[in-house]
Amino acid sequence: MTKVTPLVKTVKIDFPAECAKGRRHLSDSEINILKKSNTNRDDTWQNILVPEEKDAFDADLVRGNEFSGFVIFGRTTPVLLKYHDLELMAGVYNSYLQDVVLGDDCVVRNVKYFCNYRTAERVILFNIQEISCTYHSKFGNGILKEGEKESDRIWIGVGNENDKRAVLPFEDMIPADAFIWSRYKDDELLQQRFMEMTERSNTKKLDTYGIIESDAVIKNTTLLKDAKIGSNCYIKGAFKLKNITILSSADEPSQVGEGVELVNGILGYGSKVFYQAVAVRFVIGRNCQLKYGARLLNSVLGDNSTVSCCELLNNLIFPFHEQHHNSSFLIASTVCGQSNIASGATIGSNHNSRSPDGEMFAGRGFWPGLGSDFKFNSRFASFSLISKGSYQNELNIQYPFALVAYDGPCRPIHIIPAYWFLYNMYAISRNKSKFQKRDKRKVKVQHIETDPLAPDTIQEVVEGLQRIIILTADYLVSKKDGKALSAITNADELYQVAKDYLHQNPDSTITLNDPISQKKYGAVIYKPVKAYKEYRKVVKYFA
Repeated sequence: MTKVTPLVKTVKIDFPAECAKGRRHLSDSEINILKKSNTNRDDTWQNILVPEEKDAFDADLVRGNEFSGFVIFGRTTPVLLKYHDLELMAGVYNSYLQDVVLGDDCVVRNVKYFCNYRTAERVILFNIQEISCTYHSKFGNGILKEGEKESDRIWIGVGNENDKRAVLPFEDMIPADAFIWSRYKDDELLQQRFMEMTERSNTKKLDTYGIIESDAVIKNTTLLKDAKIGSNCYIKGAFKLKNITILSSADEPSQVGEGVELVNGILGYGSKVFYQAVAVRFVIGRNCQLKYGARLLNSVLGDNSTVSCCELLNNLIFPFHEQHHNSSFLIASTVCGQSNIASGATIGSNHNSRSPDGEMFAGRGFWPGLGSDFKFNSRFASFSLISKGSYQNELNIQYPFALVAYDGPCRPIHIIPAYWFLYNMYAISRNKSKFQKRDKRKVKVQHIETDPLAPDTIQEVVEGLQRIIILTADYLVSKKDGKALSAITNADELYQVAKDYLHQNPDSTITLNDPISQKKYGAVIYKPVKAYKEYRKVVKYFA
C-alpha cells in the first residue's frame, strides 16, 4: 500500500561533512540562472553546494531539473565527455536529484529519479529511469543491517538445491572459499568464523549510499537500485540491477549489456554480461562472460568462465567452465573447472531421481557428451569424458582421464581408464597452454592449476592404479588361475600377484568388472593392462 506523508519544508539541511568540505552555497546570481533562465526547481535553494574555486561551477550547465534533500556538485564546467559514439556536455539536465553527491566533470542527463548516490569524477549517466539506494543496502554481500532478522540474510545455495551447502557472498570470494565453506558444514566453529569474516567490515548502521566510481558510463537503463558500480564500468540497456556490486577498474573494466537482470550478487573484475542474461544470488569471478539469455541462479562461477544460453542453478563452479548451448542445464553440482558441458546435456538432481538432496561432484576437465544425463548422486574423477547416454543409475567414476560409455539400460557401463593418454595425448598436453592463453586476469587472486598432471590428478591416478590392481586380483581369483594363485596365503600376496600379472602380461586383453562404478549394474573396465601401464608412466613422469 502506498504511504502518504504530509509535506514539511525543511530549511536546514545536514550535509555529509566529508562531502561539504571545499563547497559553498549558491550565489544569488546562480540561483537566478538556475531558477528563471534554466527552469530548475527547488524549495529553498539552500540545499545545494558547489565548489568554492573560482569558475568551477557554471550554472548554465544545469537545466530543467528538480532538486530535493541535499545536492552537492563537483566541478561543473563546459567540457565534453565522450565514450564510444556517445558525446555529451558535462552538467545536469532534465533529471530529479535527491541526496546526491556528484564528482568533477560528470554528466547527468534524463535521469528520472536519482536518489542517495555518490559519484566520482567523469561519470556519464544518460537516459535512466531510476537510480536509487536504500539506507540498508548490502550491495550483494551476505550481511545484515541494524534491526534486520537472520532470515533477511542473502545466502547462495551452492552444490545442493536444498541449501544444505549454502554460503554467504562477499566481494573477495573465490571458489576455494565457497568450497571450504560448503564442504565442511558439520564444523560449527568453522562456519561461525566464516560468518564473522563476512560481517567484519559491516558497521550495521543504516547510513548506506550508492556508489558510482570514476569513468563509469551508464545509459539507456531501466533500474539501478542498491548498487555499487566500479570505475570504468560500462552499462548499456540493462533492465534491472538490484543489490549488486560490479567490480571494475581501468585495467579490468566490466560491462553489462542489453536486457540484463542482476539481483543479489557480485560481478567480478573484467566480466561481461550481455543479451538478456539473468543472474540472481550469485558470485561471478574475474574475466567471465554470461550472455545470450543464460540463467545463473544460486551459484558461484569461477574466473575465466563463459556461459551462454543455458541454465545453471545451485552450482559451485571453478575457473575455466564453458557451457554454450540453450539445450543444456547444470543443477546442484560442484565442478572443479576446465570443464565443457555439451549441447543437450541435462545434469540435474531432482529431474531424474526421487531421492532428496541429490548432487554431483566432478573433478577438473569434466566433459559430458551430447545429450547426456545422470542420476544423482554421482561423482567423476578428473578429466572424465562421458559419451552420449541416459545414465539411469548413480555413477562413481574413480579413474581419471577415462572414457565412460553407455551400453543401454540395466547393463554395466563401459570404462577405458587412461583413455586420454592412450588415444588423445595431444588434447591433454594442449590443455595447459590453452587455458593459460585464455586467462585474461590482470590481478590473479586465485592460482589456477592448468597442468593436467598436478597433485590433484596424480593422486587420482595413484588411486586408479590401486583400483586396477585390486580388480585384477579379483579377476585372477574368479578365473581360478592355479599358476598365479598357487603360493598365495594372504591378501597382501594376492595384491602382489595381481601387480606381477599386470607387469608380465603387457599384451593381455582381459576385461575387469567394477561393481562400484555404477550402482546396481557396475561397469566393465576395458584395456586395464594398457591403462595400468599408462598410469605408471604418468606417475613416473610427474615424480
